[in-house]
Amino acid sequence: MSAPLLEARGVDLHFGGVQAAKDVNLQIFPGEFFFIIGQNGAGKSTFLNICTGYLKPQRGEILFQGRPITGLAPRAITRAGIARAFQHPQLFMQRSVRDNLRFAVAAHGTGFWRPWRALDDPHFDAPARRLLQLCDLERVAAQPAAKVAEGFRKLLDVALALALEPTLLLLDEPTSGVSSADKHGIMTTLAQALRKERVTAVFVEHDMEVVRRFADRVGVWANGQILISGPPEAVLDDPHVREFVL
Repeated sequence: MSAPLLEARGVDLHFGGVQAAKDVNLQIFPGEFFFIIGQNGAGKSTFLNICTGYLKPQRGEILFQGRPITGLAPRAITRAGIARAFQHPQLFMQRSVRDNLRFAVAAHGTGFWRPWRALDDPHFDAPARRLLQLCDLERVAAQPAAKVAEGFRKLLDVALALALEPTLLLLDEPTSGVSSADKHGIMTTLAQALRKERVTAVFVEHDMEVVRRFADRVGVWANGQILISGPPEAVLDDPHVREFVL
């Protein structure tokens, strides 16, 4: 087996008397889709925040590509190759889907924020167009982000993250707010885009049908700890998991 892309070693984090992460040990391997499941408040999003520098653990460390990143600023972690897609997409809601992608491409390509340059410089058109195609957003490219369906906003948020050319993408509930009829289509598009770009992904997810269909491995979080991890069939069919989580 290849060396882990991301590794958590003995990570602890508490807020007063609340143990948000307790001796978390986890390895994420290149190319896999790892899904984190568990009840609300189990510590799932906290783990993503630790990995991306928004929270610093009291003990333990996070390694990315074998190098410690614990304590680095979120921007430095992004530059190292870890991107994040949020439960509530971070978008310019009054700008078009295409303009949102031009902004992201410009910010990544120039290394600093000059947003209006992206609207005037044709240099950013081709990479923005490629991301539109990659994430199946061409049909809504001209619409303001505020006017498109939630599923398209989720895909746009992922496209913005992919504009950063990450090696690892962390996604917090990518199907929340998406209609049941659209979830599998959105996830299929998202998974195909990530596979095509060779991006490893960690998902926080509550829909067990999505987990069963798209996960390579699943980790169950409970009270800040990993209760069990393994292939989706084994984990989701475990009676203890079904009683405790599902």
